[in-house]
Amino acid sequence: MRVLVTGGSGRLGRFAIRDIVDHGHEAINADRRPPSGADPTGAPAVRYVATDLGDVGEVAGALRGCDALLHLGAIPSPYGHADEVVFANNTGATFAALQAAALLGVRKAVIASSVSAYGTAWAPKPFPLRYAPVDEAHPLLNHDAYGLSKEVDERTAEMFHRQTGMAVVALRFHWVALPGEAAVKAAALTADPDHDAEWRLLWGYVDARDAAAACRLALEADGLGFEPFNVIAADTLCDAPTEALIRRHTPTTELRRPIPGTSSGFSIDKARRLLGYEPRHGWRDARGGHDDRT
Repeated sequence: MRVLVTGGSGRLGRFAIRDIVDHGHEAINADRRPPSGADPTGAPAVRYVATDLGDVGEVAGALRGCDALLHLGAIPSPYGHADEVVFANNTGATFAALQAAALLGVRKAVIASSVSAYGTAWAPKPFPLRYAPVDEAHPLLNHDAYGLSKEVDERTAEMFHRQTGMAVVALRFHWVALPGEAAVKAAALTADPDHDAEWRLLWGYVDARDAAAACRLALEADGLGFEPFNVIAADTLCDAPTEALIRRHTPTTELRRPIPGTSSGFSIDKARRLLGYEPRHGWRDARGGHDDRT
């Protein structure tokens, strides 16, 4: 399978390209900037095409001859740009990428969504998630431009599936941690467990290598229409039991089933069932510790 990876020079894109190539597929990197310096992932060099991801023609040119699209190119947070820039860039690039795929008859696409689509991550006035474990049916309650851009991206993907029959998967990533980063953040949370940016999204994360594997698994999956999936580590960044943390920090969040030990407050059951996704990299691995993940 030949895959066009938009944003292939970015934080997750480099890992996604390595995983795709390591599993016998071909990758092409479409980005506005080339990879910089030595690739820390150890990925082999792949063809790079300088691409304005908001231009349907440029994306189509890069996508020609490909079997599938992995769309990761986006402004990755609301910081550093005006709201209207974040929203227009992210939604415009997703529309352009899927339009190009539709025009070329590409039958599989995977796009990067985010748990920010649930609405709590960047809301100006913090509010809790409605229930946990948070599954893909949780309502999207956005109060900010970035989260809204991800919600609109998903609706755009769903429209292209209805219009063309293209299978489009939206992966709702948590904070994507490079190897070693999650352990550093976990240590900081030990010192400041009440940080509101963490309880808003239940102290979660995902290792970049697991996020990359989820991208490839979604590309390889057959029989899907439009589907969103949570892509998150099996555990949290905290040593305290997850249920106790939720009861302390977000007591209005309904606990719909037990969350054992330090297991994630997000459900990844759907990704496990339909994609074969299984997180294999956790921050506790580096210290040789054990937890009660399921």
